[in-house]
Amino acid sequence: MTDLFPPFEPDKDPRPRRFNAVPLRVLIPNLVTMLSLCAGLTAIRFAYEGQLRYALIAVLVAAILDGLDGRIARLLKGTSRFGAELDSLADFLSFGVSPAIILYIYGLNELQSLGWITVVLFTSASALRLARFNVMIDDPTRPEWQKNFFTGIPTPAGALTGLLPAYFLELGLEVPASFAVVEAVYVLFIAFMMVSRIPTFAGKTFGSRVPREWVLPLFVIVIAIVGLLVTYMFQFLAVTTILYLLMIPWGSRRYRMLERLHRTAGAHP
Repeated sequence: MTDLFPPFEPDKDPRPRRFNAVPLRVLIPNLVTMLSLCAGLTAIRFAYEGQLRYALIAVLVAAILDGLDGRIARLLKGTSRFGAELDSLADFLSFGVSPAIILYIYGLNELQSLGWITVVLFTSASALRLARFNVMIDDPTRPEWQKNFFTGIPTPAGALTGLLPAYFLELGLEVPASFAVVEAVYVLFIAFMMVSRIPTFAGKTFGSRVPREWVLPLFVIVIAIVGLLVTYMFQFLAVTTILYLLMIPWGSRRYRMLERLHRTAGAHP
C-alpha cells in the first residue's frame, strides 16, 4: 500500500520539465488557422445582428485563410500534427457551425423544427467529413495521384456551396413562398455530398509548376478574379458555386479513369 501513496516532500523542488522552443515557421500557420477561427466566430455575431452581408464575408475570409494555412505550412516546412488537429477544429466551427446558423436565421427558421433538424444534419455531416479526412491523412497506402482528389465535398467548399440560398437573398432576388423548403432540400443535398464517397477534384498539386508561357496570363486571370470578387462579390460566389457543383461529375469521371490506369499499371508493371 505504501507504493500507492509515495511520500511527498514539498521542500524539495521537483525536477523541472524542459520544453523545447517551437520554431516560428511552425507557429505562423497555426496563427493563420486561429484567424480563420476568429472569422468564423465573427460570422455568427454578424448573423445574429442581422448583417447578412458581413456574415457571408466573414465566412469567405475564413475560407481564404483556411486555404492559406496549409500551403504556408508546406512552404515553410512547418507542418505538425498539432496544426492538423487545430485546423480541423477551426474548420468545424467556421464551416460547420457558422453556415448552419446563418442558414437557419435567414430562411430555415420558417420551417421551425424541420429547419433546425436540417442545420443539425448539415453540422453533423461537417464533423463526420472532417473526422474521415483526419483518418485518411494517416493512410500510408494511399496512392500519390489520389491526393489530387477529395472524398466527397470538403467542409470549406460545403460551407460556401451550402450558403448559395443566402447569396440569392443578399442579391435581392425574388424568391417564392416555398423557398424555405427548397433551401432545406438543397442544404441536405450538400450535407449528403460531404459524407458521400463521390470523388471531387482537389487541385492541391495544381500550379506547383507553371509553364513559362502561362505566367503573364495567370497574373491577368488572378487580377480579374480578385476584381470580380471585390466588385460583384455575391454574383461571383453564386456563379462559382453553380460551376463547382457542375464540375463534380467531371471530377468523378477523371478519378475513375485514373483509378483504372492505376489498376492496369499494377497488373502490368
